[in-house]
Amino acid sequence: MFRIAIQSKGRLFDDCMNLLSEAGVKIGGAKRTLLVESSNFPLEVLYLRDDDIPQSVALGVADAGIVGENELQERGEDVSVEARLGFSRCRLSLAIPKTADYDGLSWFNGKKIATSYPNILRRYLDSHHVKADIHVITGSVEISPGIGLADAIFDIVSSGSTLVSNNLREAEVVMKSEALLIARPNLPEEKRRVLEELKFRFEAVRSAEDKKYVMMNVPKDKIDAITAVLPGIKSPTVIPLADEAWCSVHTVLDEKRFWEIIGKLRELGAQGILVTQIEKMIL
Repeated sequence: MFRIAIQSKGRLFDDCMNLLSEAGVKIGGAKRTLLVESSNFPLEVLYLRDDDIPQSVALGVADAGIVGENELQERGEDVSVEARLGFSRCRLSLAIPKTADYDGLSWFNGKKIATSYPNILRRYLDSHHVKADIHVITGSVEISPGIGLADAIFDIVSSGSTLVSNNLREAEVVMKSEALLIARPNLPEEKRRVLEELKFRFEAVRSAEDKKYVMMNVPKDKIDAITAVLPGIKSPTVIPLADEAWCSVHTVLDEKRFWEIIGKLRELGAQGILVTQIEKMIL
């Protein structure tokens, strides 16, 4: 049975379970259960703390795992990165008191920095020849300057609201992070096939994100002009209609350019434009 490790709680849990569901992998039971088997796919989910996932995969306790890039970089385990999943994005940043007079990285020389990611921070500081005292803590890193425990912090930043509420501001972005699919080295062939199927399904789900399937009626004499503005995957589908002067055009549009392109299509004579959500897309 193929085993994948997933964060038992926190910001990654919901995204991971949604991805498995969208990929057609049914997982029953409650997340308080350590190990849960899928009812329709040769896979079982092992629920762990996020910082335990890289080592569990490296040691073969799990065959694969979904983990934040920040945790993988911090742990430095020997695993292969199979896919970047595009969700749970954040950044690891150095943050300082809002009132501090910041003049560059040299500001951190001789300062005490609180963090849960000492390895990433040490590598970064060493690469910039900065000598600071790294104070390792778990829990609410952001309160450290306010209670006099540290001069600055190095921590995960998503929206930045936590920094603001603690009178801190970002000084330097050290790295950007997202969820990764990782696997242990030298997977047996049978388990490698399961992993490749899982990757295929994940990619199909991700390819459909922010995409719309668009159908429209188009005058035949406007087909060339209309297809010229459609950034389809390959070329749009053109279907004859009962009225020989018209045809139906089907294509896929990216959400970012949707309204811009729809406006151009209307100007060129497209009518009866129907837009639907895409659940999966196989490229």
